[in-house]
Amino acid sequence: MTIAYLNGEYLPLEDARISPLDRGFLYGDGIYEVIPTYNGRFVGFNAHMARMRAGLDALQIRDGLTADVWKTILDRLISENKQQMPDANIGLYLHVSRGADIRRHHAFPEGIPPTVFAYAFPFPAPQPETRAEAVGLQVDLAEDLRWQRCNIKSTSLLGNIMHYQQGHQRGLQETLLYNRDGEITEASSSNVFVVKNKQIMTPPLDHQLLSGITRMLLIESLASQGVEVLQQPISREALLAADEVWLTSSSKEVAPVTEVGGKTIGKGDVGACWQMAIQAYHTNKFIL
Repeated sequence: MTIAYLNGEYLPLEDARISPLDRGFLYGDGIYEVIPTYNGRFVGFNAHMARMRAGLDALQIRDGLTADVWKTILDRLISENKQQMPDANIGLYLHVSRGADIRRHHAFPEGIPPTVFAYAFPFPAPQPETRAEAVGLQVDLAEDLRWQRCNIKSTSLLGNIMHYQQGHQRGLQETLLYNRDGEITEASSSNVFVVKNKQIMTPPLDHQLLSGITRMLLIESLASQGVEVLQQPISREALLAADEVWLTSSSKEVAPVTEVGGKTIGKGDVGACWQMAIQAYHTNKFIL
């Protein structure tokens, strides 16, 4: 039985209930985070908390929970769910919506408490560290049709879901996205890196790109090894001509891509730069 947290109470997940007038349910009016843990150690906890706080501030949601309070809640969820998840890899989902009003109205209501929810779930095993063990992803390629505030990790994910489903229906593992200028933004649930002639690049952050925690950790991990990552615009043509392509996210860590939109990337195998990158990431992923 999975134990969840809802508005100050720890209870079985199947017993957690919210009002149908909750604005997270009606509008996707809320913020979420997913934090990996391995043997009780958090990956990027402070960075996840900072991004969540920035998102809540952008939406003017006042939840009153500090990082220390969240840490207490999440530590208890790990403890409560250990027996159900014995492999020691536990993901934590955190969700704060604006709360439930007495009517459906577009303007932000005042004086209602936010809905605060979290639960634990079994998390994927870490990526292997050698090219021989790694499996390259096959992904789709499409124009980015989502809203222009993707820097906010909103619970309103319909645009992302539709892009992800596009690849899923074709038997692919993700969909990479490009804007109207033909520049790569990100993927439906991941950030993107490309390698050309051993130079590693990733699109620069702006309001259309989520500041991925794994992205940040990888850049810092590589820097600790003396490897520079250029943050610059990447065209669709440059992506398809790359020697290597990687996707980063909390669940994927650093995942190699061997095919994009039906085109083979590089030699069609997992590259040597990826192996160096995943080893650097595993060495440094608990630094933030």
